[in-house]
Parts: sequence; structure tokens; C-alpha cells
Amino acid sequence: MRALITGINGFVGSHLAEHLLAQNEWEVWGLSRSPQIRLPQLRDRVQVVCADLLDHNQTTEAIVHAQPRYIFHLAGQPFVPESFRDPADTLKTNILAPLNIFLTAIEYRLKTRILVVGTNEEYGQVRTEDMPLDESTPLRPTNPYGVSKVAQSMLALQYHLSHRLDVIRVRPFTHIGPRQNERFVTASLARQIARIEYGLQPPVLEVGNLAAQRDFTDVRDIVRAYALLMQHGASGEVYNVGSGKPVTIRAILDSLVAASSVKVDIHLNPELMRPIDVPLVSCDTRRLSECTGWEPRIPLEQTLNDILNYWRDHVRAECELA
Repeated sequence: MRALITGINGFVGSHLAEHLLAQNEWEVWGLSRSPQIRLPQLRDRVQVVCADLLDHNQTTEAIVHAQPRYIFHLAGQPFVPESFRDPADTLKTNILAPLNIFLTAIEYRLKTRILVVGTNEEYGQVRTEDMPLDESTPLRPTNPYGVSKVAQSMLALQYHLSHRLDVIRVRPFTHIGPRQNERFVTASLARQIARIEYGLQPPVLEVGNLAAQRDFTDVRDIVRAYALLMQHGASGEVYNVGSGKPVTIRAILDSLVAASSVKVDIHLNPELMRPIDVPLVSCDTRRLSECTGWEPRIPLEQTLNDILNYWRDHVRAECELA
């Protein structure tokens, strides 16, 4: 089974490639602006096609060359604060790229199933009584990133209805793990702790809203759900992916600090606060579980330990190169 992963060099893309290759039944291709695969263990195992997904001709050339049976569309602008700083670019990136993929599949009549990755940010302003959120919960996005993903999902549904495009839509909730960019909360906390342990910054952790409760799932469980949905999901359908177990940012912080070898002080940084923040998010995954049998396997404690050790290794390597 030949799969093409857009965003192959990203956090989720690299974990998905590792997961598929471990199954021994997938042939993995990656679509990237760069011909170089960043993760060394993937370089000899992944065929790369280069394209800017915002360019229709480049997108078409890459996809027609790869001839994938499955396209996992993971590329995009994923950072909520960045979407407030540059909403126009977020909307352009997250809407035009999948549109070019859809149009290519339709124009060349490709027998390709496309998985389109959304976000729980599509639900946006939710109430406690709405929990846990299922796929029928009204969409009230509170940031431009969420809006861009609603539009992407609706485009996928529209082309499914109008042109019978074979698409699967997913709304993953907060996913974390090794190799995630430090702009995201668990990676930021773990990186700061690692830098403090190596004496590279004062023993003060800069934090944002610690009271928010989020539905955390290990990225390695998330990509397993994506692969299962590609094989068993209903075309045109949308599926939540998450743990169903909300945890406060404070609890995440406490776990990471408890695993640290140093004492730290906590500093609330207003710049890390969102203009609008939903206090509680919890995921209902019954549709996904009934379709695929999926359930999360990796405990949060293991995920946090893996994240912290990743950043310790990363910071140590930086010190050795300095």
C-alpha cells in the first residue's frame, strides 16, 4: 500500500512514517518543500517528492508522479498564537493546500483515499455541559486556526458530495510526544526544565494558563488511529481522536517538575496567554472506537517521561556542539 504523507518532516508526519513502516505493508512517500528527510532513520526508507502545496502545478506534478493509494494530509500551519499574528497566511496555507490536493485527485481521476487532519479547535467555544465533545457538537471556533480547519473540512466534505472524492476527516485533540516543537506547551515546559538542569537558564519556568484542562493523547497513538481510519473509516465521515481524559496544564507541569533533578520557580507570563481560552476540553471517541477498535495505549506518564528525556538529549547535544 503506497502512502504519501504531506508534512513528512513535521512532528506528526515523522511519527506516522515510523508507524507505517513498522507495519511492513506500507510503502511510504513524503511530500515536502525540501528534498531532505530530517529524521535520519527515515532517510533511506522514504521516497521524497518536492512541492509547494500552495502551487497547484507543483502539487499536481508531485502527486501524479507518486501515484499514492493513500494521502495523509498533515502539512499546514498548526500554531494557534501564530494564527492570531498572521491570520491571512494561516487561512491561505490551511485551505489552499488541501484544495490543490483535492483538485488534482479529481482532475486525474486518481483512486486515492485522502485523510484530512483537522483539530478540536474547530469546536471552539464549548460549555461544560457539552462534554465530552462528539462529532455533532456545533462548531464555534475561537481563533483563525480553528476557522481554517473548519473550512478545510467543509471543502473535503463538499468535494466528497459533489465529486465523490474519497476523504476521511479527523479532529484530533491535543497530541504530544517527543520531537514536538517547543512552541507547544508540554514541549516548552520540558525544554525549559532540560535547559535549567544543564545550567543554560535560571531556574524559572515561564508558563501560561495552568488552569486549562486539555484532552492529551500521545502522538504515537494518534497516528495509529489515522492508519486504522484509512483502512476502515467511512468515506466522507468525520472522527474525533483523543483520550477522553482531560488533564490540567498544572498537572502536566507538576509531573514534569517532579521528574526533574532541580528545583524551579514558576513565573506566569501574560504573553503566553491566548486572547480567548476554553477552560475544559474532553473528547468523545465512540465513533472512532466502534469503527476501528482503537483506544489509546500509551499512559500519559510515559509520554511525559519520553518528552522530557527527548529534550534532555536535545539540550545535551546542543551543549556538546557549543
